[in-house]
Amino acid sequence: MAETSDITAEEIAKAAKAAFEESQLLPTAVRTDALAKIKQQLEANKAEILAANKQDMEVAQVEVDAGRISNAMMKRLDLGKGDKWDSMLQGVQDVADLPDPTGVISYASQLDDDLELYRVSCPIGVLLVIFEARPEVVVNIAALAIKSGNAAILKGGKESTHTTNLLAKAISQGLAQTSLPSTYVQTIQTRAEVSALLDLDRYIDLVIPRGSNSLVRAIQNSTRIPVMGHADGLCHVYLDESADCQKAIRVVVDSKTDYPSACNSAETLIVHTSLLNTVWPQVAEALLAADVHLLCDSHTLSALASLPNLSEKFSSHVQSSTESSYCTEHLDLTMSVIALPSLHSAIQFINSHSSHHTDSIVTECERAASAFCRGVDSAGTFVNASTRFADGFRYGFGTEVGISTGRIHARGPVGLEGLVIYKYTLRSKSENGHIVREFGVGEGKKSFKHAAIATNSVVPF
Repeated sequence: MAETSDITAEEIAKAAKAAFEESQLLPTAVRTDALAKIKQQLEANKAEILAANKQDMEVAQVEVDAGRISNAMMKRLDLGKGDKWDSMLQGVQDVADLPDPTGVISYASQLDDDLELYRVSCPIGVLLVIFEARPEVVVNIAALAIKSGNAAILKGGKESTHTTNLLAKAISQGLAQTSLPSTYVQTIQTRAEVSALLDLDRYIDLVIPRGSNSLVRAIQNSTRIPVMGHADGLCHVYLDESADCQKAIRVVVDSKTDYPSACNSAETLIVHTSLLNTVWPQVAEALLAADVHLLCDSHTLSALASLPNLSEKFSSHVQSSTESSYCTEHLDLTMSVIALPSLHSAIQFINSHSSHHTDSIVTECERAASAFCRGVDSAGTFVNASTRFADGFRYGFGTEVGISTGRIHARGPVGLEGLVIYKYTLRSKSENGHIVREFGVGEGKKSFKHAAIATNSVVPF
């Protein structure tokens, strides 16, 4: 991983493009070997990296106390929490073990005798990836970029500077043991470098911002380069009129509390009005028991207030919602709640308030489940399952660059397949080659065969 502090943004971009082009002539096995070497270096430097992460956490706590960053952002910095370190390493291994996404044929046609057309997957090129807070993202993205054959320029958040620098050093040490160019993966440090790189569409092929909605919007408005946006996670759970109570409790509580600061945690709960005096109070009790604060509309609030045995947390944890409550990514133990009279109204509400990330329905009605999945315009539509499943690792992608909420070629968790595009390869095996003039309508002209070619999805040359 190249050091970039003493070179200009244009030199960084040029070096990345040159590294990408050079890497295309290397055996694809080199990429998998690089991931193995990187994983070894991360393991060898674990103690030093976690010590740096602790330093970042201490600095972040000062910022939280001063009100300059949120507690949710600080939690995302913690690389030593739970199984996050092991998951990061497992992600590298999982990506390495996945099939090569390049060189795969998705279309094959015989246009004429000895004239064959193939659509073949290939890398996008040079990726500029900008992310906030979570330091392990530098490893996730580097692994995916390397495996998919893309060069990458990475910019992490200032909150994780010490951790990111040591992770980048380990990646650099791993790459140095391979034949990949040293500038195949680079890191940058400043916003000025980002601003300059956003003007270099000649060298950079795709920008992937991973962070707040404001970050994504700012980048989209500042570049001609295509942007794959990973923005807010305004996720919903809808309790349909046929919802099973215990199933509803499990799905809602997990969606909200498993990791509240994650973009796939649920922020809004929609309750069918028929459940206000049955399922809803029990779900509310479970949420309150998990220390969740509820911002309720008048209907859900009244249903709780009328209960004979109110939770002890009712006065401290339940209050009225406002219109803005349903447009807020809380990223903590706070959940907005609203009652609606039908599946149709729930779908309309989600489509107008969500960030099109992930939304779930709890129902025992297959027709309702099917209508929900068709009608909700989000990257993920789930049935009787926690929104927290929306994750590249859980989907089997190894890890993810981010979750795309847009409508371009990649949507939802973006793994290897989201980092490749395709090219058309036309091959003539005729002694004289093929020319267009010989084809058409009329005497002496040939017609195209357009006959499918049986293929094992591997380029035959």
